[in-house]
Amino acid sequence: MSEPNTRYIFAAITPIVEALEQLGVNYHIGGSVASSIHGIIRATIDADLVANLELKHVHPLVKLLEADYYIDEDAVRDAVKRRGSFNAIYLDTMLKVDVFIPKSRLFDREELRRSQLQPLIEGSRPFYVASPEGTVLNKLEWYRMGDEVSDRQWNDILGVLKVQGTNLDMAYLQRWAAALKVSDLLERALVDAGLAESN
Repeated sequence: MSEPNTRYIFAAITPIVEALEQLGVNYHIGGSVASSIHGIIRATIDADLVANLELKHVHPLVKLLEADYYIDEDAVRDAVKRRGSFNAIYLDTMLKVDVFIPKSRLFDREELRRSQLQPLIEGSRPFYVASPEGTVLNKLEWYRMGDEVSDRQWNDILGVLKVQGTNLDMAYLQRWAAALKVSDLLERALVDAGLAESN
């Protein structure tokens, strides 16, 4: 991400992350911020967080954030109940932070465990960020759910694959791609990224 864009993201997510840490909630940064960290940088107008919130966290979280964000307690509670998502809008810049409650799948639990501490800005505090493999797999799922038409998602996927290359855990990628029913897309992406031969 460009430096100004990174600073906007950093400012918008820091109070949320600090609130989650205060409440003892596991989280990681995902989406285009994660793919920019692991792959090819691109500007983004919002940020995605995955946070393992429970109903007991909802009211204290909203209280910690309501001075700095537009956040609706009912929407947060509903997201936790249905394991969906809610957004919080940072009032200083109106940047939107989408917060996803992880599904109860083994994959989502595994990815929370595999997240890695990384700084968004050199010399600043680090945040937990989705693993490169998890970033690819999640984006493959989103690409499929979006009828496989998003060039932005596809380019994010290829960017991570090209930059990470042989550092990627291919066995992990292939195992979970099969479980998530995106093996065909992973195969295509590996070919497009120059990491596999086409059949």
